[in-house]
Amino acid sequence: MVAHTLLPPSHAAEPSNAVLEQAADWYALLCSHQATDDDKSRWHEWLQAAAEHRTAWQYVEEISGRFASLYESVDPRMAAATLARANARLRRRRRALAGIVASAGAGMLGWLAWRNALLPGAVLAWAADYRTGVGAQRDIVLEDGSRIWLNTASAINVAYDTSQRLVTLVDGEIFIATAADAARPFLVDTDQGRLRALGTRFNVLQGQDQTRMAVYEGAVEIRIRSSNTVAVIEAGRQAVFTRDGITQTAAADPAREAWTSGLLVARDLALRDVVAELRRYRNGHIGLADGIAGLKVYGNFPVRDTDHALAMLATALPIQVRRTLPWWISIEPRS
Repeated sequence: MVAHTLLPPSHAAEPSNAVLEQAADWYALLCSHQATDDDKSRWHEWLQAAAEHRTAWQYVEEISGRFASLYESVDPRMAAATLARANARLRRRRRALAGIVASAGAGMLGWLAWRNALLPGAVLAWAADYRTGVGAQRDIVLEDGSRIWLNTASAINVAYDTSQRLVTLVDGEIFIATAADAARPFLVDTDQGRLRALGTRFNVLQGQDQTRMAVYEGAVEIRIRSSNTVAVIEAGRQAVFTRDGITQTAAADPAREAWTSGLLVARDLALRDVVAELRRYRNGHIGLADGIAGLKVYGNFPVRDTDHALAMLATALPIQVRRTLPWWISIEPRS
């Protein structure tokens, strides 16, 4: 095994998809025990040729390190033949980032923040009242009869008392159907503001710097955290807001309700956006070639079976899905 190099600084620029694929190919070859001295020399030359190469290599090492046990029985050059079995093991184990976060130092956390958008909230999620791992979903009924669905890699804290019902979205995405309670408002806190349900069904997705909220029944009041601005969003509408104000309103996206049924709904959606959504449900890496990122996608795709969703995309579009390693997938133009 090649020795690990120093972690890149947290501000390192993200490598291109092409360079990431080169790094994955080198990693597969070097771990296959079939690399010659000439191969190792050429890899070293490639690594030293550019800072982008070293950053890409570090990312491949970090991702592959999560799944190192699979190498005991899987030859990387035979990855495609054993992918189904490997992914079945991964789904059973629900391997998220807990072990990495628990043992990581500041450098590793900076690296994860660059690639996986890990925030302090993502670390706090492991101590939350309710949480899900990557690819998992959960349906919870609270003490008052309100129902909350947690999407992949999500976490909430719940605090009920005599004056209010408060849900804090620590990380990820939730869909809520509130129960009536005239004496206690139903509130949802995010990093950017507070939501007050007005007899409703609504979805809340917290990003790095913003919250996206879509209302499907009733209405929701938004109170912006820093400015104390207040706005009411009616059924059939959605809003994006930051700590400073509401930045966007539009018709409610059906995809933000469909995930509770295990579906990704694409209606004239760019392939880059579909892939970004699938990444939320899968450990490992899904790369996308720049030349096909703008292809338009239509259809309903199962988020609980991302392998099947990728196969559906490969059937419907002029693309191919290449598996360099069991946990490294590349979407490229069809040859």
